[in-house]
Amino acid sequence: MDTPTTEAQRVLVLGKLDGYANGIKPAAVHRYLVERGHHATLVNTYHLSRASSVAGSLGSKLPRPGLRRLALYALEAASAVLSRRWASRSRHLSFYVLVGGYRLRRSLLRSLLPLDDFDLIICEHPDDAGVLTVRTAAQTLYECPTPWADELFFEDRLTERQHQKLRRLEAELFESVDALSFSWQTYAGYAVEHYGISGRNLLQLNWGCIPADHRAAFRDPPRIVYMSSLSSKFIDLPLLSRLSNLYPHIDVYGGPPPDAALGLNYLGHASPTVLREYQFGLITCRPDDELRRDGFSAKHLDYIAYGLPVLVPAWRRHMDLLRGSVPYDENSFVSVIRALSDEAEWKRVSDEAYAQAQRLTWDQTLRPLDTLLGA
Repeated sequence: MDTPTTEAQRVLVLGKLDGYANGIKPAAVHRYLVERGHHATLVNTYHLSRASSVAGSLGSKLPRPGLRRLALYALEAASAVLSRRWASRSRHLSFYVLVGGYRLRRSLLRSLLPLDDFDLIICEHPDDAGVLTVRTAAQTLYECPTPWADELFFEDRLTERQHQKLRRLEAELFESVDALSFSWQTYAGYAVEHYGISGRNLLQLNWGCIPADHRAAFRDPPRIVYMSSLSSKFIDLPLLSRLSNLYPHIDVYGGPPPDAALGLNYLGHASPTVLREYQFGLITCRPDDELRRDGFSAKHLDYIAYGLPVLVPAWRRHMDLLRGSVPYDENSFVSVIRALSDEAEWKRVSDEAYAQAQRLTWDQTLRPLDTLLGA
Protein backbone atom coordinates (compact mmCIF):
# COMPACT_ATOMS: atom_id res chain seq x y z
CA MET A 1 0.00 0.00 0.00
CA ASP A 2 1.29 3.44 -0.94
CA THR A 3 1.79 6.03 1.79
CA PRO A 4 -0.42 9.09 1.23
CA THR A 5 1.60 12.15 0.23
CA THR A 6 -1.15 14.73 0.61
CA GLU A 7 -3.97 15.63 2.98
CA ALA A 8 -6.76 13.07 3.02
CA GLN A 9 -9.59 14.01 0.68
CA ARG A 10 -13.30 13.32 1.06
CA VAL A 11 -14.40 11.41 -2.04
CA LEU A 12 -17.83 10.19 -3.10
CA VAL A 13 -17.86 7.27 -5.57
CA LEU A 14 -21.19 6.54 -7.27
CA GLY A 15 -21.56 3.20 -9.04
CA LYS A 16 -24.18 0.71 -10.15
CA LEU A 17 -22.91 -2.51 -8.57
CA ASP A 18 -24.84 -4.90 -10.80
CA GLY A 19 -22.80 -8.08 -10.35
CA TYR A 20 -21.17 -7.63 -13.77
CA ALA A 21 -18.53 -5.25 -15.15
CA ASN A 22 -20.39 -2.13 -13.98
CA GLY A 23 -19.59 -3.03 -10.39
CA ILE A 24 -15.90 -3.80 -10.78
CA LYS A 25 -14.30 -0.42 -11.39
CA PRO A 26 -16.24 1.53 -8.69
CA ALA A 27 -15.07 -1.01 -6.12
CA ALA A 28 -11.49 -0.82 -7.42
CA VAL A 29 -11.51 2.99 -7.29
CA HIS A 30 -12.92 2.96 -3.76
CA ARG A 31 -10.31 0.46 -2.60
CA TYR A 32 -7.50 2.47 -4.22
CA LEU A 33 -8.59 5.65 -2.41
CA VAL A 34 -9.01 3.99 0.98
CA GLU A 35 -5.60 2.35 0.74
CA ARG A 36 -4.07 5.79 0.25
CA GLY A 37 -5.73 7.23 3.32
CA HIS A 38 -8.59 9.14 1.70
CA HIS A 39 -12.08 9.24 3.20
CA ALA A 40 -13.91 7.49 0.37
CA THR A 41 -17.62 6.67 0.39
CA LEU A 42 -18.95 4.15 -2.14
CA VAL A 43 -22.68 4.48 -2.89
CA ASN A 44 -24.40 1.69 -4.82
CA THR A 45 -27.12 3.27 -6.97
CA TYR A 46 -28.28 0.00 -8.54
CA HIS A 47 -31.38 -0.19 -6.31
CA LEU A 48 -32.00 3.55 -6.12
CA SER A 49 -35.74 3.13 -6.72
CA ARG A 50 -36.14 -0.01 -4.61
CA ALA A 51 -37.25 -0.64 -1.03
CA SER A 52 -34.07 -2.60 -0.29
CA SER A 53 -30.53 -2.69 -1.68
CA VAL A 54 -30.05 -6.34 -0.65
CA ALA A 55 -29.79 -8.28 -3.90
CA GLY A 56 -32.32 -11.07 -4.21
CA SER A 57 -34.52 -9.86 -1.36
CA LEU A 58 -38.21 -9.10 -1.80
CA GLY A 59 -37.49 -5.42 -1.10
CA SER A 60 -35.05 -5.28 -4.02
CA LYS A 61 -37.98 -6.03 -6.33
CA LEU A 62 -40.44 -3.55 -4.80
CA PRO A 63 -40.47 0.25 -5.10
CA ARG A 64 -39.55 2.51 -2.20
CA PRO A 65 -42.28 4.99 -1.21
CA GLY A 66 -41.94 8.50 -2.57
CA LEU A 67 -43.16 10.11 -5.78
CA ARG A 68 -39.78 10.33 -7.52
CA ARG A 69 -38.77 6.81 -6.56
CA LEU A 70 -42.10 5.42 -7.76
CA ALA A 71 -41.68 7.29 -11.04
CA LEU A 72 -38.14 5.94 -11.44
CA TYR A 73 -39.36 2.43 -10.64
CA ALA A 74 -42.01 2.76 -13.37
CA LEU A 75 -39.44 3.98 -15.90
CA GLU A 76 -37.11 1.07 -15.06
CA ALA A 77 -39.98 -1.37 -15.55
CA ALA A 78 -40.80 0.25 -18.90
CA SER A 79 -37.15 0.04 -19.95
CA ALA A 80 -37.05 -3.67 -19.08
CA VAL A 81 -40.13 -4.31 -21.21
CA LEU A 82 -38.80 -2.30 -24.15
CA SER A 83 -35.37 -3.95 -24.00
CA ARG A 84 -36.79 -7.38 -24.72
CA ARG A 85 -37.31 -6.43 -28.34
CA TRP A 86 -36.18 -3.19 -29.94
CA ALA A 87 -38.78 -2.87 -32.67
CA SER A 88 -39.04 0.55 -34.34
CA ARG A 89 -41.78 1.72 -31.99
CA SER A 90 -39.88 0.52 -28.94
CA ARG A 91 -36.75 2.32 -30.16
CA HIS A 92 -38.70 5.56 -30.42
CA LEU A 93 -40.12 5.22 -26.91
CA SER A 94 -36.90 4.10 -25.27
CA PHE A 95 -35.30 7.53 -25.70
CA TYR A 96 -37.88 9.18 -23.46
CA VAL A 97 -37.57 6.42 -20.86
CA LEU A 98 -33.77 6.77 -20.80
CA VAL A 99 -33.72 10.56 -20.57
CA GLY A 100 -36.53 10.56 -18.00
CA GLY A 101 -34.59 8.12 -15.85
CA TYR A 102 -31.42 10.17 -16.21
CA ARG A 103 -33.19 13.31 -14.95
CA LEU A 104 -35.00 11.53 -12.13
CA ARG A 105 -31.80 9.94 -10.87
CA ARG A 106 -30.10 13.34 -10.91
CA SER A 107 -32.90 14.80 -8.82
CA LEU A 108 -32.93 11.89 -6.37
CA LEU A 109 -29.17 11.79 -5.88
CA ARG A 110 -29.08 15.56 -5.40
CA SER A 111 -31.67 15.32 -2.60
CA LEU A 112 -30.28 12.18 -0.94
CA LEU A 113 -26.56 12.91 -0.83
CA PRO A 114 -24.66 15.75 0.93
CA LEU A 115 -22.73 16.64 -2.21
CA ASP A 116 -21.08 19.73 -0.70
CA ASP A 117 -19.50 17.59 2.02
CA PHE A 118 -17.07 16.08 -0.50
CA ASP A 119 -13.91 17.33 -2.15
CA LEU A 120 -14.36 15.08 -5.19
CA ILE A 121 -17.38 13.32 -6.69
CA ILE A 122 -16.68 10.39 -9.01
CA CYS A 123 -19.50 8.96 -11.12
CA GLU A 124 -19.02 5.56 -12.73
CA HIS A 125 -22.21 5.09 -14.79
CA PRO A 126 -24.04 7.24 -17.37
CA ASP A 127 -27.41 6.69 -15.67
CA ASP A 128 -26.15 8.69 -12.68
CA ALA A 129 -23.93 11.18 -14.49
CA GLY A 130 -26.50 13.96 -14.34
CA VAL A 131 -25.54 14.50 -10.71
CA LEU A 132 -22.21 15.85 -11.93
CA THR A 133 -24.05 18.85 -13.40
CA VAL A 134 -25.32 19.89 -9.95
CA ARG A 135 -23.42 22.95 -8.75
CA THR A 136 -21.35 21.96 -5.70
CA ALA A 137 -18.07 22.84 -4.03
CA ALA A 138 -16.62 19.48 -5.09
CA GLN A 139 -14.48 18.65 -8.08
CA THR A 140 -16.11 16.24 -10.52
CA LEU A 141 -14.72 13.19 -12.32
CA TYR A 142 -16.84 11.32 -14.83
CA GLU A 143 -15.60 7.78 -15.28
CA CYS A 144 -17.63 7.06 -18.42
CA PRO A 145 -17.60 3.35 -19.33
CA THR A 146 -18.30 3.96 -23.04
CA PRO A 147 -19.71 6.89 -25.04
CA TRP A 148 -23.35 6.32 -24.07
CA ALA A 149 -25.28 7.80 -27.01
CA ASP A 150 -23.31 5.77 -29.54
CA GLU A 151 -23.56 2.61 -27.44
CA LEU A 152 -27.36 2.92 -27.32
CA PHE A 153 -27.55 3.74 -31.03
CA PHE A 154 -25.56 0.68 -32.07
CA GLU A 155 -27.78 -1.38 -29.76
CA ASP A 156 -30.76 -0.16 -31.86
CA ARG A 157 -32.25 1.70 -28.91
CA LEU A 158 -32.34 5.15 -30.54
CA THR A 159 -33.48 6.64 -33.80
CA GLU A 160 -30.92 8.71 -35.72
CA ARG A 161 -32.51 11.95 -34.54
CA GLN A 162 -32.60 10.80 -30.92
CA HIS A 163 -29.00 9.67 -31.24
CA GLN A 164 -27.88 13.15 -32.23
CA LYS A 165 -29.87 14.76 -29.39
CA LEU A 166 -28.39 12.42 -26.80
CA ARG A 167 -24.92 12.89 -28.26
CA ARG A 168 -25.20 16.65 -27.78
CA LEU A 169 -26.36 16.21 -24.18
CA GLU A 170 -23.51 13.80 -23.50
CA ALA A 171 -20.89 16.02 -25.17
CA GLU A 172 -21.99 18.92 -22.98
CA LEU A 173 -21.56 16.71 -19.92
CA PHE A 174 -18.10 15.62 -21.10
CA GLU A 175 -17.01 19.24 -21.40
CA SER A 176 -18.57 20.37 -18.11
CA VAL A 177 -16.81 18.04 -15.67
CA ASP A 178 -13.43 18.82 -14.15
CA ALA A 179 -11.98 15.50 -15.29
CA LEU A 180 -13.14 12.88 -17.78
CA SER A 181 -12.08 9.28 -18.18
CA PHE A 182 -13.29 6.18 -20.01
CA SER A 183 -13.01 2.47 -19.30
CA TRP A 184 -10.23 2.26 -21.89
CA GLN A 185 -8.05 4.81 -23.65
CA THR A 186 -9.35 4.07 -27.15
CA TYR A 187 -12.82 5.28 -26.12
CA ALA A 188 -11.28 8.65 -25.24
CA GLY A 189 -9.90 8.96 -28.75
CA TYR A 190 -13.24 7.84 -30.17
CA ALA A 191 -15.10 10.52 -28.20
CA VAL A 192 -12.74 13.26 -29.36
CA GLU A 193 -13.12 12.18 -32.99
CA HIS A 194 -16.83 11.37 -33.14
CA TYR A 195 -18.30 13.71 -30.51
CA GLY A 196 -16.07 16.65 -31.32
CA ILE A 197 -15.12 17.25 -27.68
CA SER A 198 -11.95 19.17 -26.87
CA GLY A 199 -10.33 16.50 -24.68
CA ARG A 200 -8.89 19.29 -22.49
CA ASN A 201 -10.09 17.58 -19.27
CA LEU A 202 -9.14 13.99 -20.09
CA LEU A 203 -7.54 12.13 -17.19
CA GLN A 204 -7.46 8.57 -18.45
CA LEU A 205 -7.91 5.77 -15.92
CA ASN A 206 -7.74 2.52 -17.85
CA TRP A 207 -9.45 -0.65 -16.71
CA GLY A 208 -7.23 -2.76 -14.49
CA CYS A 209 -6.98 -6.26 -13.10
CA ILE A 210 -5.54 -8.40 -10.32
CA PRO A 211 -3.12 -10.96 -11.79
CA ALA A 212 -3.91 -14.43 -10.46
CA ASP A 213 -1.46 -16.24 -8.25
CA HIS A 214 -2.21 -19.51 -10.06
CA ARG A 215 -2.18 -19.22 -13.84
CA ALA A 216 -3.82 -21.37 -16.47
CA ALA A 217 -1.80 -24.33 -17.77
CA PHE A 218 -1.58 -25.91 -21.21
CA ARG A 219 -3.89 -28.80 -22.06
CA ASP A 220 -4.70 -30.64 -25.25
CA PRO A 221 -7.23 -30.22 -26.71
CA PRO A 222 -7.37 -26.56 -25.70
CA ARG A 223 -10.57 -25.43 -24.00
CA ILE A 224 -12.03 -21.98 -24.62
CA VAL A 225 -13.99 -19.89 -22.13
CA TYR A 226 -16.48 -17.12 -22.79
CA MET A 227 -17.40 -15.24 -19.61
CA SER A 228 -19.62 -12.19 -20.00
CA SER A 229 -22.95 -10.50 -19.57
CA LEU A 230 -25.04 -12.00 -22.37
CA SER A 231 -27.66 -9.28 -22.67
CA SER A 232 -26.20 -6.87 -25.23
CA LYS A 233 -26.50 -6.98 -28.99
CA PHE A 234 -22.90 -5.89 -29.58
CA ILE A 235 -21.44 -9.12 -28.18
CA ASP A 236 -22.94 -11.00 -31.16
CA LEU A 237 -24.31 -14.22 -29.69
CA PRO A 238 -25.04 -15.59 -33.19
CA LEU A 239 -21.30 -15.37 -33.92
CA LEU A 240 -20.57 -17.16 -30.65
CA SER A 241 -23.03 -19.86 -31.70
CA ARG A 242 -21.34 -20.33 -35.08
CA LEU A 243 -17.90 -20.51 -33.46
CA SER A 244 -19.22 -23.15 -31.05
CA ASN A 245 -20.32 -25.21 -34.03
CA LEU A 246 -16.84 -24.90 -35.52
CA TYR A 247 -15.03 -25.83 -32.31
CA PRO A 248 -16.83 -27.96 -29.68
CA HIS A 249 -14.69 -27.09 -26.63
CA ILE A 250 -16.22 -23.67 -25.85
CA ASP A 251 -17.90 -23.10 -22.47
CA VAL A 252 -20.08 -20.04 -21.84
CA TYR A 253 -20.63 -18.35 -18.46
CA GLY A 254 -22.68 -15.31 -17.52
CA GLY A 255 -26.27 -14.21 -17.80
CA PRO A 256 -29.04 -13.92 -18.54
CA PRO A 257 -29.32 -17.46 -19.94
CA PRO A 258 -29.06 -17.39 -23.75
CA ASP A 259 -31.67 -18.74 -26.13
CA ALA A 260 -31.35 -22.53 -26.16
CA ALA A 261 -31.68 -22.45 -29.96
CA LEU A 262 -28.16 -20.98 -30.13
CA GLY A 263 -26.77 -24.32 -29.01
CA LEU A 264 -24.22 -22.85 -26.61
CA ASN A 265 -22.64 -24.91 -23.87
CA TYR A 266 -24.00 -22.55 -21.23
CA LEU A 267 -22.83 -23.28 -17.66
CA GLY A 268 -24.44 -20.40 -15.74
CA HIS A 269 -22.49 -18.08 -13.47
CA ALA A 270 -19.03 -18.85 -12.12
CA SER A 271 -16.21 -17.27 -10.17
CA PRO A 272 -13.33 -15.89 -12.26
CA THR A 273 -11.15 -18.59 -10.69
CA VAL A 274 -12.69 -21.03 -13.18
CA LEU A 275 -10.60 -19.30 -15.88
CA ARG A 276 -7.50 -21.19 -14.77
CA GLU A 277 -9.12 -24.37 -16.17
CA TYR A 278 -9.02 -23.02 -19.75
CA GLN A 279 -6.43 -22.33 -22.42
CA PHE A 280 -8.06 -19.43 -24.30
CA GLY A 281 -10.40 -16.57 -23.51
CA LEU A 282 -12.84 -15.59 -26.24
CA ILE A 283 -14.27 -12.21 -27.26
CA THR A 284 -16.98 -11.64 -29.84
CA CYS A 285 -18.34 -8.37 -31.21
CA ARG A 286 -20.19 -7.20 -34.30
CA PRO A 287 -18.11 -5.88 -37.23
CA ASP A 288 -20.71 -3.18 -38.01
CA ASP A 289 -20.52 -1.61 -34.54
CA GLU A 290 -17.97 1.19 -34.99
CA LEU A 291 -17.86 1.94 -31.27
CA ARG A 292 -16.94 -1.62 -30.31
CA ARG A 293 -14.51 -1.95 -33.19
CA ASP A 294 -12.62 0.92 -31.57
CA GLY A 295 -13.34 -0.40 -28.12
CA PHE A 296 -12.51 -2.77 -25.37
CA SER A 297 -14.00 -5.65 -23.37
CA ALA A 298 -13.63 -5.83 -19.60
CA LYS A 299 -13.43 -9.62 -19.79
CA HIS A 300 -10.22 -9.22 -21.81
CA LEU A 301 -8.39 -8.24 -18.63
CA ASP A 302 -10.05 -11.03 -16.66
CA TYR A 303 -8.63 -13.47 -19.19
CA ILE A 304 -5.08 -12.15 -19.25
CA ALA A 305 -5.04 -12.01 -15.44
CA TYR A 306 -4.95 -15.82 -15.63
CA GLY A 307 -2.44 -15.90 -18.47
CA LEU A 308 -4.98 -16.81 -21.13
CA PRO A 309 -4.25 -15.88 -24.73
CA VAL A 310 -7.32 -13.95 -25.89
CA LEU A 311 -9.07 -14.70 -29.19
CA VAL A 312 -10.29 -11.33 -30.55
CA PRO A 313 -12.21 -10.61 -33.78
CA ALA A 314 -9.77 -9.40 -36.41
CA TRP A 315 -11.94 -6.33 -37.06
CA ARG A 316 -11.33 -4.90 -33.58
CA ARG A 317 -8.79 -2.11 -33.72
CA HIS A 318 -5.90 -1.29 -31.35
CA MET A 319 -5.15 -4.90 -30.40
CA ASP A 320 -1.51 -3.90 -30.10
CA LEU A 321 -2.37 -2.24 -26.78
CA LEU A 322 -3.08 -5.62 -25.20
CA ARG A 323 -0.32 -8.19 -25.69
CA GLY A 324 -1.47 -11.77 -25.77
CA SER A 325 -4.32 -10.90 -28.16
CA VAL A 326 -4.81 -13.32 -31.06
CA PRO A 327 -6.93 -12.11 -34.02
CA TYR A 328 -9.39 -14.44 -35.74
CA ASP A 329 -12.33 -14.48 -38.13
CA GLU A 330 -14.79 -17.28 -38.79
CA ASN A 331 -12.71 -18.72 -41.60
CA SER A 332 -9.47 -18.75 -39.60
CA PHE A 333 -10.88 -19.60 -36.16
CA VAL A 334 -10.03 -23.31 -36.08
CA SER A 335 -6.63 -22.87 -37.73
CA VAL A 336 -5.70 -20.14 -35.21
CA ILE A 337 -6.46 -22.55 -32.37
CA ARG A 338 -4.48 -25.32 -34.03
CA ALA A 339 -1.48 -23.02 -34.47
CA LEU A 340 -1.47 -22.45 -30.70
CA SER A 341 -2.04 -26.09 -29.82
CA ASP A 342 1.72 -26.56 -29.60
CA GLU A 343 2.63 -26.22 -25.93
CA ALA A 344 5.72 -24.08 -26.45
CA GLU A 345 3.90 -21.63 -28.72
CA TRP A 346 0.90 -21.48 -26.39
CA LYS A 347 3.23 -20.81 -23.43
CA ARG A 348 4.90 -17.95 -25.32
CA VAL A 349 1.59 -16.17 -25.93
CA SER A 350 0.36 -16.99 -22.44
CA ASP A 351 3.48 -15.35 -20.98
CA GLU A 352 2.79 -12.23 -23.08
CA ALA A 353 -0.78 -12.09 -21.78
CA TYR A 354 0.23 -12.51 -18.14
CA ALA A 355 3.03 -9.93 -18.43
CA GLN A 356 0.48 -7.51 -19.87
CA ALA A 357 -1.80 -8.13 -16.88
CA GLN A 358 1.06 -7.29 -14.53
CA ARG A 359 1.43 -3.93 -16.30
CA LEU A 360 -2.28 -3.24 -15.91
CA THR A 361 -2.88 -3.78 -12.21
CA TRP A 362 -5.40 -1.40 -10.63
CA ASP A 363 -2.56 0.24 -8.71
CA GLN A 364 -1.02 1.17 -12.06
CA THR A 365 -4.11 2.16 -14.04
CA LEU A 366 -5.68 4.28 -11.28
CA ARG A 367 -2.51 6.19 -10.46
CA PRO A 368 -3.62 9.35 -12.35
CA LEU A 369 -6.15 9.81 -9.53
CA ASP A 370 -3.25 10.97 -7.37
CA THR A 371 -2.78 14.01 -9.59
CA LEU A 372 -6.42 14.96 -9.27
CA LEU A 373 -6.22 14.62 -5.47
CA GLY A 374 -3.14 16.80 -5.21
CA ALA A 375 -0.51 14.13 -4.63
